[in-house]
Amino acid sequence: MEIGIVGKPNVGKSTFFRALTLADVEIASFPFTTIQANIGVGQVRTDCVCRDFNVDCNPQNSYCIDRQRFIPVKVIDVAGLVPGAHMGKGLGNQFLDDLRRADVLIHVVDISGRTDDRGNSTEGYDPEFDIKFLEEEIDLWFYGILKRNWAKISGRIRHTHKDLVKELAKQLSGLEVDEVDVKEAINKAELEGKLDWSDDDLRNFSIKLREISKPILICGNKIDLDTKNFDRLKEKYEIIPACSEAELAIRRAEKSDLIRYLPGDSDFEILGGINEKQRNALDFIKRNILDKFGSTGVQKCLNTAVFDILKQIVVYPVENENKLTDSKGNVLPDAYLLPEGSTALDLAYKVHTDIGDRFIGAIDCRTRKKIGKDHVLKNNDVIKILLRK
Repeated sequence: MEIGIVGKPNVGKSTFFRALTLADVEIASFPFTTIQANIGVGQVRTDCVCRDFNVDCNPQNSYCIDRQRFIPVKVIDVAGLVPGAHMGKGLGNQFLDDLRRADVLIHVVDISGRTDDRGNSTEGYDPEFDIKFLEEEIDLWFYGILKRNWAKISGRIRHTHKDLVKELAKQLSGLEVDEVDVKEAINKAELEGKLDWSDDDLRNFSIKLREISKPILICGNKIDLDTKNFDRLKEKYEIIPACSEAELAIRRAEKSDLIRYLPGDSDFEILGGINEKQRNALDFIKRNILDKFGSTGVQKCLNTAVFDILKQIVVYPVENENKLTDSKGNVLPDAYLLPEGSTALDLAYKVHTDIGDRFIGAIDCRTRKKIGKDHVLKNNDVIKILLRK
């Protein structure tokens, strides 16, 4: 699972990425600061099951602070998109190619309206244009790929009677779409059973397929500068207000042991050792962002993308169902993200291919009942996997 961070230049996209990952990327206020995709690791935040079992966990593939489990996900900061990117403008082809493997896109928008369509500083710009143009660029990218291959696909289906869904999925596999995505897009575009697609049909299908395979979450960044656009556009779009600069500042302060803070918190605790300038900056963040919006919005964007849009659940595999440990005695060592509807067998293969191949059953550590390979897992399940000797 990969999360793509997208948007035009100079909207705070790389700052958002760094605030999520604390990675060192070039941050500057001019177009095309990011020329190659930066890949980092962010963490989704969720209540750890250690509180349910009243144990102290010892995470290995994640970490837990104050009963909050932080689970890693791959995050890609893609270079800034500009109108016409699907035609190669502004290094557009390279940027769109970086998005192929993303499962969901977080679109960072300058909600204050102080960045024009090319990423230059301005005043009074309408960020709704950015919301629309990015969707259109990616939709047109999908359409262009489909259009180039449609004659070959439709011809093969007519002459060999091959399955349309399978052929489309094969031709579009580079976009990281599968047969399930294609079938759903065909249904939503009302093209089921139709072989002669018009250009409008191709466009409609492309839009539906993008919505399914590359859903977009809007991050209204720079909310500290102006809220008028957010107040207007939130009635029309689902937008998460955010201030990535504030998140980065308090993440750095926390890393320097100046404050106590967990990503996503609505407040922080000053530990001492700060000067007057730092205190004033922290007070500004608290008054103008945390108190007004409940958080900086950065962690909320990642959590929303993973849990609400991609519909992931958290499952904890253990080796000892009584002590909730692995073979080395680590309590609740691993937390895995799986799509809703995943089975016990899916979890086994997620842990390791060999574990999946040797799977003979599992135990639900909450109920102590044995479950089979087709048992559908729930969020925060703790599972012991049974293996063939």
